[in-house]
Amino acid sequence: MGILDELSRLSSAEDFFLHLNVPYDPAVVRVARLHIMRRMGQYLRGSDVDGDLTGADEAGLRDLCRAHLEQAYQDFVASSPIAERLFKVHRDAVAPKAPEPKPFVPLAALGALKVP
Repeated sequence: MGILDELSRLSSAEDFFLHLNVPYDPAVVRVARLHIMRRMGQYLRGSDVDGDLTGADEAGLRDLCRAHLEQAYQDFVASSPIAERLFKVHRDAVAPKAPEPKPFVPLAALGALKVP
């Protein structure tokens, strides 16, 4: 079984850290687990685009996964989930809001009113 198959069977962020032998602070993972895993996925997709995943042997692939997990973890040691804005809900929270449309009544509609 390859490393990607092994990782697909893991059920928690802590399992990934243990399986890939990456040291971590439980307090950081407790706050940013989903963000760390999503960022690792982004890094892996970037490696896939670059061809690093297809060209690597199992040892190289394991090292690549470990490096991406370490990098993703360090992103959230140095920053916060809110600052990184990986999820749409966080991006939407700071996105500029469109102004409310002003009510509009066309002049033609005023002429259609009959005053008794």
